[in-house]
Amino acid sequence: MTIEERTLSMLVNNRPGVLSRIAAVFSSRGYNISTLCVAETINPDISRITLTSSADSDFTDKIKKQLYKLVDVLEVSDFSGPAFLHRELMIFGVKVTPETRIEIMRAIERFGCRIATMSQNYYILESTGSRPENEAVLAYFDPFGVGEMNRTGDVALKKISELEPSQP
Repeated sequence: MTIEERTLSMLVNNRPGVLSRIAAVFSSRGYNISTLCVAETINPDISRITLTSSADSDFTDKIKKQLYKLVDVLEVSDFSGPAFLHRELMIFGVKVTPETRIEIMRAIERFGCRIATMSQNYYILESTGSRPENEAVLAYFDPFGVGEMNRTGDVALKKISELEPSQP
């Protein structure tokens, strides 16, 4: 069987302990959660959990059945593939010298980064994009001296909403 990365999106009741029960379902079946992002939806009583895990092809059906057994899980969807928009936010610090300042500023513009905060010798940058795009940004800035880095993990939505009129 082929191992591939899968993105699952879950709507759950926003209650204490829900995330730990979901994590237990994954760990008890030997699946590792690679990325995890949890936040309230527009309804504060419901949260969306988006996670990625590398697994074989029948993973989604198996794990969905187990997750639906949990009382607070309302919906589980597989958000893998090109029909879904995937993004992550990455913030990272980069060392700046008088010799590198102009090149770093050009790279910030070229990659569409944003300066979140800056001092004379250190910038904290934001980059939003797919994981491969953020990997490319990080690889470019690494030779300048990346100090620290943090990422949100994958968030995803269907590219075409059921609310939109049908496309011919």
